[in-house]
Amino acid sequence: MSAFTLIRILPRAAAAAAALLAPLAAFAQETAPAATQAAAAAPVPDKADTAFMFLATLLVFFMLIPGLALFYGGLVRAKNMLSVLMQCTVIGAMMMIVWVTYGYSFAFGGSTSAYFGGFAKVFLTGVTVESTAATFTDGVVIPEYIFMLFQMTFAALTPALIVGAFAERIKFSAVILFTLLWSTFVYFPIAHMVWDGNGLIFKMGALDFAGGTVVHINAGVAGLIGAIMVGKRTGFGKDMMAPHSMTLTLVGAAMLWFGWFGFNAGSNLEASGGAVLATVNTFVATAAAILAWSVVETFTRGKASLLGAASGMIAGLVAVTPAAGSVGPFGAIVLGLIVSPVCYFFVAVVKNKFGYDDTADVFGVHGIGGLIGALGTGIFTAPSLGGTGAADFSIASQFTTQLTAVVITIAWCAVGSAILYKIVDMIVGLRVSVEAEREGLDLSSHGEAAYHA
Repeated sequence: MSAFTLIRILPRAAAAAAALLAPLAAFAQETAPAATQAAAAAPVPDKADTAFMFLATLLVFFMLIPGLALFYGGLVRAKNMLSVLMQCTVIGAMMMIVWVTYGYSFAFGGSTSAYFGGFAKVFLTGVTVESTAATFTDGVVIPEYIFMLFQMTFAALTPALIVGAFAERIKFSAVILFTLLWSTFVYFPIAHMVWDGNGLIFKMGALDFAGGTVVHINAGVAGLIGAIMVGKRTGFGKDMMAPHSMTLTLVGAAMLWFGWFGFNAGSNLEASGGAVLATVNTFVATAAAILAWSVVETFTRGKASLLGAASGMIAGLVAVTPAAGSVGPFGAIVLGLIVSPVCYFFVAVVKNKFGYDDTADVFGVHGIGGLIGALGTGIFTAPSLGGTGAADFSIASQFTTQLTAVVITIAWCAVGSAILYKIVDMIVGLRVSVEAEREGLDLSSHGEAAYHA
């Protein structure tokens, strides 16, 4: 082919190719906006939010082991120290497996039921590295895996809180079986009701930022029922049953306070101003409660004790938990100042009056502190009191909603827990023998001791 012929053919070929490609180009132009819109409709998790939630998750895990384990361990007698450490450790491990097997689905499985999350996410079906979970801001998401793990630490910690109520006399097998049943029939439904968008209490408009009802009232009521149904420790009211190590108790309490920043700030689900507010409130409410408990003891006992300061620390943390993201700093301080005298009254007066043996004051501190916090949230969220509520926020209306949420939680937990304790008692029995209790659960239940002479 001559060069002249080639020159004549090339323009024609180019024109033909252009004609063939024109429809494709037009199609590409038409589909480009649609592709852009699809990309815009699928938010991508921010790396800072993901890293923040990763840290918060580890902090909450730190609350359980070693925080809660050491806090409770120091409060019991030396012969039962290891038993409490073992109970917290095994409960945490079991709940992690239960959560990824069916707990996450039962709480957040996407069901439209007001009480139950459904089976859609059993065995984490559909949870992948690409799936996301919504936050409180439209268009902002986090990886679903990190949301699942964050909630897993709550599910592991909450039943472990209960063991402090009947420590030093319950069978290890009973603790494990009760935890399995209680998490399934009490914790997961209440978590769904309070925190899932389709939940009964969520739809009512009740505010529970980080678990006043789900965690603390829930655990406190279950602890009270357990303390009554398991019965008093042998020698209660006669033998010396003082905490064997206030040093370890304070170490554990301090670890709980440290981890609680993940508990409260992490419940914001984003590294934003809401998380910072929750952090501020976790500092100041706790500080106020420590001071308030110490003052109350000074007036009633003549001396402020370290046990009281540690108790005030936990009470303040519990009270601010449901309110951490919605009240202002001074509202948080007031909550701290209120909760300690009320909890002290239940620990020092009510418990003695009714004679129940709540070893680590789970009901007196967690149950009552959670109640104060849940109801106080309905008051101090008001913008007129420094809270983050809307301009039309009604204290009376929100307080009524909070009270309704508390009543539902107490009723569900009390009835469910009583039934489950009875079932456990029928299957394996709740209490160890008197001989085993006198020897100490470290040796009688686990064949080893926390300390050696």
